[in-house]
Amino acid sequence: MQELHDAPLAPLTTFRLGGPANRLITATTDDEVIAAVREADAAGTPLLVIGGGSNLVIADKGFDGTALHIATSGFTLDGTRLELAAGENWSDAVARTVRAGLAGIECLAGIPGSAGATPIQNVGAYGQEVAATITEVIAYDRRADEVVTLPNAACAFSYRHSRFKAEPDRHVVLRVRFGLEDAGGLSAPVRYAETARVLGVAVGDRVDAAVARETVLGLRAGKGMVLDPEDHDTWSAGSFFTNPVLTEDAYAAFLARVAERLGPEAAPPAFPAGEGLIKTSAAWLIDKAGFGKGYGTGPARISTKHTLALTNRGEATTEDLLALAREVVAGVRDAFGVTLVNEPVTVGVSL
Repeated sequence: MQELHDAPLAPLTTFRLGGPANRLITATTDDEVIAAVREADAAGTPLLVIGGGSNLVIADKGFDGTALHIATSGFTLDGTRLELAAGENWSDAVARTVRAGLAGIECLAGIPGSAGATPIQNVGAYGQEVAATITEVIAYDRRADEVVTLPNAACAFSYRHSRFKAEPDRHVVLRVRFGLEDAGGLSAPVRYAETARVLGVAVGDRVDAAVARETVLGLRAGKGMVLDPEDHDTWSAGSFFTNPVLTEDAYAAFLARVAERLGPEAAPPAFPAGEGLIKTSAAWLIDKAGFGKGYGTGPARISTKHTLALTNRGEATTEDLLALAREVVAGVRDAFGVTLVNEPVTVGVSL
């Protein structure tokens, strides 16, 4: 277990933003993770848990407490059952399951970050989300001071949300277990229209899992969503805002605003999101509110490849990023009456 003081946190995040932590501990085993958490809790020291850093916005002033970087390793495949240590690189783990001929997470390829973060956010993309394949999450329960095994049903998964996100100071994820599918090298049924179109198949069809993975990687790269140190469009947290989920009444009011601003023929994207709920596209809202690709003149700008990604062009501060985010939120609200919600976790700051 490595310990540093006044340690910079920006290099541990994909935004490359944020000031130092009073103390930074890097843990490489579950026992080290638990020991570090127990020590911080016993001392009453604020604790920031960092995995791959792909979903964090840290204040310029840094973090006044202990930052715990989880760098554990472990990839165990037993038939179709997969167990990942929290510190495992998620994108690499997806690639290994595809090489093993298994289906279920192939369309989650290229998502930056660690395996332990996936249940917290209920990570999803291109028609898949981890809630569909996670069987159990092994976590340290800080309240009970014990390691617990939570079955899928106890994780309270919903769109980009979970029990872990709802109670951010209770559980520290140690390991995640998945139930995958042996479909003879084929993917799970393709559920995302864009993926199906590029593959030249119908929604619901299966394709070679490796082809599905490569196709998703190509789509993500085209939107600046695959990490590349030389490409500032990838100095981001991916999608900065979640897609709004509206009640039927709120959606009707939204449509009236759309017609008023864009004309009666305008048709925003709409997807069923549960009984009485409709999900629309944050990217569409941002673009139609006047914030196109590349918007901005300062060191923090909207990606030149995708309107959902806010990016650090190399010299930005966290405050630069937040100023841009607030401008976008205010602009979308003024245009359409919808308030966007940030997807990344903010530390020491807020929108």
